[in-house]
Amino acid sequence: MLNVEDWAEIRRLHRAEGVPIKEIARRLGIARNTVRAALRSDGPPRYERAPRGSVADAYEPQVRALLVQWPTMPGPVIAQKIGWPYSEGPLKKLLARIRPEYVGIDPSDRTVYEPGEIAQCDLWFPETPIPVAARQVRILPVLVLTLAFSRFLSATMIPSRQGGDILSGMWLLISQLGRVPKTLVWDRESAIGGTGKVSVPAAAFAGTLATRIRLAPPKDPEFKGMVERNNGFFETSFLPGRAFASPADFNSQFTDWLTSRANTRTVRAIHGRPVDLLETDYQAMTVLPAVAPTVGLTHRIRLARDYYVRVDTCDYSVDPRVIGRFVDIVASPTTVEVFCDRQLVARHDRSWAKHLVITDPDHVATARQMRQALAEQHRAQQQAGQRGQRRHSDGHPVAIRALPDYDALFGVDFDPTSPTAADAAEASNP
Repeated sequence: MLNVEDWAEIRRLHRAEGVPIKEIARRLGIARNTVRAALRSDGPPRYERAPRGSVADAYEPQVRALLVQWPTMPGPVIAQKIGWPYSEGPLKKLLARIRPEYVGIDPSDRTVYEPGEIAQCDLWFPETPIPVAARQVRILPVLVLTLAFSRFLSATMIPSRQGGDILSGMWLLISQLGRVPKTLVWDRESAIGGTGKVSVPAAAFAGTLATRIRLAPPKDPEFKGMVERNNGFFETSFLPGRAFASPADFNSQFTDWLTSRANTRTVRAIHGRPVDLLETDYQAMTVLPAVAPTVGLTHRIRLARDYYVRVDTCDYSVDPRVIGRFVDIVASPTTVEVFCDRQLVARHDRSWAKHLVITDPDHVATARQMRQALAEQHRAQQQAGQRGQRRHSDGHPVAIRALPDYDALFGVDFDPTSPTAADAAEASNP
């Protein structure tokens, strides 16, 4: 068969140099009819192999009969029902070719993202355990935010997947961007919209930022496939070969990698680098709010006698002088603060470990002083009772009367053999 090089040479010799067909055939050592065929052809010669049959062809009628009733029947089940004796490859090719005739084709439109419009959010759980305390490691969530137009990535590790911690991470990433995307796309994460409706804290967060949170439809991973694919990118390009000493070390390494690698690579879908398109995204976003949104874990309890409060399985000490009063707990990813009547009564660095007890030595010392003062007060009261006197709250002594004095005052006698005051009065007045 004539190859492409000879075909091109034949056309050049005849049309450009005017070489006769007979001379071309002699020079190239081919038949004159081959030269004539090459001159008649407007396109290069192509080798087309004659289609060969497949071992699956004989089974096609049986497969089609099954697909008529069960279009989505799995390949292994079909192989079992038709008695397939070969490897699975030919049957897979047959099913890939004919199954769309029965299940239909669901085309996906190309989505066009406008600058500043959408940011996709998700939680990524790296498989590498992170040390959080002595002899304790955890698999911690990473909040990932992807700007849909520029594909710019930002992320931070957070201590839990509770709503307050997720909102804290979102506010950190958005404030680092310097502006607010007009729509934040989430799947049905339990703390954001697990019921199919945006949670109250998340709605309040979005309202403060003048944005909206849009929940993905159920069982539709393509709705926010951009951030899902980025999570796979992190798994294969960031994690391998790395070790982390703490969550802070993870965030430091991840931020450096995002800055130097992920956001400076050329993304084929946009034919550009995220870092170069970020400014266009930035200008189309809305400004940050004048007042920061309410984020973090918050709750109110009455402080018990042990003067500890619990935040995400860890216990933190509080000033024992507010025992029995209501206290408000505010926990960010870095700190835990406790307030009583808007006065700060405890502040600790937040622990990302599980089931630890974090104690302020000043609180223990205050509790010891309070116990000693109470013991001294009890001893003083006992000693005063033994001396037959007590002291009023202002300090002056109060005499303790014997109970028979009150019996005599009211004319009460609990001894029936002794004359009562009334009997004595009758005896004196016959």
